[in-house]
Amino acid sequence: MRSLHLLSREGAGFVPPSTNDFNLPPVFGNNEYTTKPILLVFLSVIVVSVFFIMASRKAAIVPSRLQFAGEKIYEFVRNDVARENIGHEFMRFVPYLFTLFTFVLTNNIFGIIPLLQFPAMSHVSFPYVLAIFTFVVFHYVGIRKQGIRKYLKDIMFMPGVPKAAYILLTPLELATFFIVRPLTLSLRLFANMFAGHLLLLVFILGGDHLLKGVIGLKLISPFAFAFGIGLTFFEFMVQCLQAYIFTLLTALYIAGALADEH
Repeated sequence: MRSLHLLSREGAGFVPPSTNDFNLPPVFGNNEYTTKPILLVFLSVIVVSVFFIMASRKAAIVPSRLQFAGEKIYEFVRNDVARENIGHEFMRFVPYLFTLFTFVLTNNIFGIIPLLQFPAMSHVSFPYVLAIFTFVVFHYVGIRKQGIRKYLKDIMFMPGVPKAAYILLTPLELATFFIVRPLTLSLRLFANMFAGHLLLLVFILGGDHLLKGVIGLKLISPFAFAFGIGLTFFEFMVQCLQAYIFTLLTALYIAGALADEH
């Protein structure tokens, strides 16, 4: 970002944001483990832990505002995500789904918090790791309930399908369960966070560049800033929605693994 401002001051014109703006240098030291995205991930763990410890520390029948907020988030994941989609076995998966939802949501919202202003999930490695966890969980659940032989048989040979169709369907089903699902799960989250943050950079840095230009451009700059502010509220909605979708799909995959036929 500093290079963008420097170029605009030197009259080189506006340089639009690019993928380079997501490759941040170390905050301190000289190693890749102290970059802003990694520190934000650690911060999110602290924020989530402290929030729910504080919310449940003095639990009462008449809840405080903090307790009420914590309970509503938990109830949403437990009832609307886990129970509605998994069924009677839902409770044993609530801790994972609750952790997943709050972790993704917090890291997404970091993208619009002043001073932080970076969604960690816009680095594809983080969604990949979360998708791998989900991949392991739902396959483990299915294998443990049905046995590895029946589990793989139901994936490769769908009942009620002509045998000749297995030539085409079996490779497709294997690719869907073992490649496509984890990839689409992670890339959906990454792409939304990446694109949203890139758009915010375009309008905010563009407005700043216009503000430093001639009088005609100065008059246009407030519109760029206003659009950037409006986009921030829209981005907040997308951040919440993507955390929900990631958790919902995880619950649906688990439900499918628990089903007798999937």
